[in-house]
Amino acid sequence: MYNLAFTTLACPEWTWQQVLDRAQEYGYQGVELRGVEGEMDLTRARPFTVENLAATKQELEERSLPIASVDTSCRLHDPDTEPNLAEARRHIDLAAELDCPWVRVFGDKIPEDEPRERIIERVVRGLMTLGEYAEGTGVGVLIESHGDFSRSDDLSETLRRAAHPQVGALWDVHHPFRFYGEPVAQTFGKLRDHIRHTHLKDSQQASDGPRYCLVGEGDVPLDEVLGLLAESGYDGWLSFEWEKKWHPEIDEPEVALPAYVRAIRRAELRLGIA
Repeated sequence: MYNLAFTTLACPEWTWQQVLDRAQEYGYQGVELRGVEGEMDLTRARPFTVENLAATKQELEERSLPIASVDTSCRLHDPDTEPNLAEARRHIDLAAELDCPWVRVFGDKIPEDEPRERIIERVVRGLMTLGEYAEGTGVGVLIESHGDFSRSDDLSETLRRAAHPQVGALWDVHHPFRFYGEPVAQTFGKLRDHIRHTHLKDSQQASDGPRYCLVGEGDVPLDEVLGLLAESGYDGWLSFEWEKKWHPEIDEPEVALPAYVRAIRRAELRLGIA
């Protein structure tokens, strides 16, 4: 069975103690950090400030509840590169303190008013810079299949050129499938050698865009995704990205988070994933 985590986007109103308590109550093996107690810069969030970090690390250890990933807002397409790189460096340092293996960054946009090659080269340089910074920390830098870099051709080219052992991919299954119409097998085929971490969620396509729903109630092909990962020997996290922070109209975390665990465990049984 896979280790399951959820991103804290799912529960923007919860305290840190509620995050930890309910992760264990619902059957999660870890937590992915994306904003805590209203602070999106995790290096400034209360549990991770200098005066609180040691106690936070001790509690995570006592609960045997690791941090699956530390997620940033860093956007490497931005020509104002230094503030984005500085944010990523701070979060690499935090991830190292937390014994967390991954920091997530975005390539994000390929604007029409700039040549594609220039944008990809900027993102490659940013990834290489961060990969070099992360050397010796035990932390890897993952670019997510998100925004314009959801397209597997662009993302796989970027990863091929950013050939650093500390750099990899976060496969957000939903974005390429829903926004670019890529079959999951196509995306996986392009990214499989780089995938280190996975985000899952589900939706149904409507005339005004995707309608987010509980996993298993939409048309994102969960069984196919799990089958592809299992066949490849993937042993990373399956992290539930329930974006309650950005979409307050969707189900409450008290509904969505336990439903995700049930959906994944049922799928594993169907597929014979031990």
